[in-house]
Amino acid sequence: MKSTLQTEATNGTTSNNCRHERVMLIDDNTMDNFINKRLIESCDFGAEIIVCNSAQEALDYFTAKQPLPTVIFLDINMPEMNGFEFLEAYENLSEEIHQKCKVLMLSTSESFKDLNKANKNRFVKKFLNKPLTVDVLKAINV
Repeated sequence: MKSTLQTEATNGTTSNNCRHERVMLIDDNTMDNFINKRLIESCDFGAEIIVCNSAQEALDYFTAKQPLPTVIFLDINMPEMNGFEFLEAYENLSEEIHQKCKVLMLSTSESFKDLNKANKNRFVKKFLNKPLTVDVLKAINV
């Protein structure tokens, strides 16, 4: 799969006006990424949105020593490496990354097994159901 990493500062918005300087979306669904990116921008939730279309792309971003996001929206169901497999690899990243980045699982999965597994993971701060909404963004406090 070719890399399609996108980083973009919100037009006309400074990081001082947003709740988070940098937010990362990890989801293989390009339409979900497009919608979530626009929603995050419109709510001033993040000044810069990093879009990764695969878990591996996100891991590559972290290992390349790029500026860290403070919030990561992580999908569960992705090909090649799912969200839980990403979390296993994420465990091996630096403590600096673990401290700065707050992982929020964002998924269509309504499986109790997935919810339970996410809640047991020390890196997952919240489990959110898709679609992401303005009200959900406003309620996030991480």
